[in-house]
Amino acid sequence: MATETPPPSKSPARLPAGEEFVAVQESAEFGELRRSYRGFAFPLTFAFIAWYLLYVLLSNYAGDFMGTKLFGNFNVAMTLGLAQFLTTFLIAWWYARVAAAKFDPRAEAIKSRMEGGA
Repeated sequence: MATETPPPSKSPARLPAGEEFVAVQESAEFGELRRSYRGFAFPLTFAFIAWYLLYVLLSNYAGDFMGTKLFGNFNVAMTLGLAQFLTTFLIAWWYARVAAAKFDPRAEAIKSRMEGGA
């Protein structure tokens, strides 16, 4: 099976100087990228941790509620436990889409400018 990717370049990439890293870190473009990333990742992380802790607390202190049968052998605890897996995968999928659409192109632009010296 052949691949369509070009062979790696023989010349090493230019390594930016330390001052360039500091300048990029202090730039408005990098600050906006960092703000948009944090604005997405932090609330989502907080919400998932709260959701997980709610499940743990209900499991420990609301045994009767968690043992309530919903249908067949499925009770509230089993349903919420499976929902934990579902939300984990949904969050990972959502993050991958947002990162590919918003974060990665902006980060790649900053990286290419640094490596190109522009």
